[in-house]
Amino acid sequence: MPSVLIPTPLRPHASGLDNVTGQGDTVGAVLLDVVTQHPALLERLFDGDDLRRFVNVYVNNEDIRFLDDLQTAVTATDEISIIPAIAGG
Repeated sequence: MPSVLIPTPLRPHASGLDNVTGQGDTVGAVLLDVVTQHPALLERLFDGDDLRRFVNVYVNNEDIRFLDDLQTAVTATDEISIIPAIAGG
């Protein structure tokens, strides 16, 4: 199963875990499985059926926005990273 890296700000919503696994053959399917396991992540990652605009997702360091977005195919050995945008100034 693909592993999903959980960033520090989201870990309290994922039982404190920094890495979880999810089932599926696309990024979207894996993330939906992860939010099924950790429901508190749902509203932090998704706005309806779409990722929130401040949430960036990478598969093996490739931004899914430049691939097939949530339909990006994944295999059991892939690593999905969730990177929330950070504002500052």
